Amino acid sequence: MDDLLDDDRPGRNEPEYTVSELSGEVKRALEGRFGRIRVRGEIGRIFRARSGHLYYDVKDDRNVLACTTWKGQIAQLSVQPEEGLEVVVTGRLSAFGAQSKYNLNVDDMAVAGQGALMAMLERRRAQLAAEGLFEEGRKRPLPFLPDVIGVVTSPQGAVIRDILHRLRDRFPRHVLIWPVAVQGKSSASEVAAAIRGFDALAPGGPIRRPDLVIVARGGGSIEDLWGFNEEIVVRAASDCTIPLISAVGHETDTTLIDHVADWRAPTPTAAAERAVPVRVDLTAHIDALGARQERATRSRTGRARQRLADLARALPRPGALLEGPAARLDRASDRLPTALRQRTAQARLNLRHFDTALAPEALRVRLVQARGRLDAVERRLHEAARRRAERRRTDLEGLRLPAPVRLFREPRTRFATLAGRLDPASLSRRSRVEAARLSAALSRLSSLARSRQERLGDRLMALDRLRLSLGYRETLSRGYAIVRAGEAVVVTASEARQASGLTVEFADGKIEAQPRAQPAQRKPREKGVGREEPDQGTLF
Repeated sequence: MDDLLDDDRPGRNEPEYTVSELSGEVKRALEGRFGRIRVRGEIGRIFRARSGHLYYDVKDDRNVLACTTWKGQIAQLSVQPEEGLEVVVTGRLSAFGAQSKYNLNVDDMAVAGQGALMAMLERRRAQLAAEGLFEEGRKRPLPFLPDVIGVVTSPQGAVIRDILHRLRDRFPRHVLIWPVAVQGKSSASEVAAAIRGFDALAPGGPIRRPDLVIVARGGGSIEDLWGFNEEIVVRAASDCTIPLISAVGHETDTTLIDHVADWRAPTPTAAAERAVPVRVDLTAHIDALGARQERATRSRTGRARQRLADLARALPRPGALLEGPAARLDRASDRLPTALRQRTAQARLNLRHFDTALAPEALRVRLVQARGRLDAVERRLHEAARRRAERRRTDLEGLRLPAPVRLFREPRTRFATLAGRLDPASLSRRSRVEAARLSAALSRLSSLARSRQERLGDRLMALDRLRLSLGYRETLSRGYAIVRAGEAVVVTASEARQASGLTVEFADGKIEAQPRAQPAQRKPREKGVGREEPDQGTLF
């Protein structure tokens, strides 16, 4: 027994564990010894699993600590992990026996000092600037007078009261407030969601879409304002299609949203002043413009009126323009009856001439004469053909040459051809054809003569109707009269008073009259008795 107790060979007196027992003991020892701890270091490799959990390393110059943040705790971190960022992580140590590893389950993270925070801010600023999010060409002009203004801020505090008070004093507008947390773990996600929410509103929907968005917060430390430096906020402001004003912190505070906003206000009050003009000043400016426009209109109207008066003085009187045409019209009226009578007489003379020339008897005489001339021509043609044939026959008989058959074969052929062409029957047929053509021509001439006679008759009747309408005797038959002093026509009362005697021609005759110096006084009629005759005009 003593030999067994004194046996100093290794492995005989130490406790024996299975692998799982040892891993469990180590896990309990770590969790019981350290509990909840804080570790300072630099973030190294970062890996996000498909399940949503976040795995990363926190290291110093010699060692590496594996860290895990579960999916439900990522949104609660004050700072989102970035590679190279020096942080202080808080959590509990835990062992993973399956791989003989231990890691820190992190539920909180903070930047290790303001210097590290500024270094991370500069890296983020450079990254976003390299993407072109801060370029001036991306900035849009602000609306002059927006109907609806959306404000992203905390519903409590002095910021929203200052904005509403300033808008009410300058130019009251419809304001939509999207309440958010302006600091803390959820600040960045809420601000980004508010910006995207305003941008997603449809024009004409139940909730009016803002024409301008103001993102506002009061002053504070860099940690308090850090939510407005987050990448999700900057990208939401960059993607917003509504013009955006950034009013975060005081004038000396600068966040990344200030660089991407369309206009950066030093304070929330300044943002409200930039959003709307002063209504009183605007009204005064409009009144001044209206007064200037009225003065300019009066001046221009006065110049136009003066110009019109100058042009009117340069134009001749309408009466003077009409004096010449009126005189020509009077002379034409005087000449019209005589011209109509002459035209009618000439038309009748032409009609009688054509009637005589185109009478059926005259046409028959001309046809007989033409047939006689045609018969004479036919007789002369027969006689000429006979004489020419005799001469040919005589010439042929006078020829006495040997071989008569050979010498006279061709002339006989030509003579036979010529005799056939000069045959009396052929000439008779040609005469009949020409006679038929002449008869057809005479028929067409007769038809044309009748047609022209009818047209001239219609024209003569039209001229006669015009004479009956415009002739002065027909005018006299409608109740007019012509007053003459000798051979001259009297057209005015002054000419009648100066004449020694007057001849008045009516439709049925003439009378002599003597003018008086003054017209006879007419007895006044009682009111309502009879009807006043209208003034009778004169043709001349």
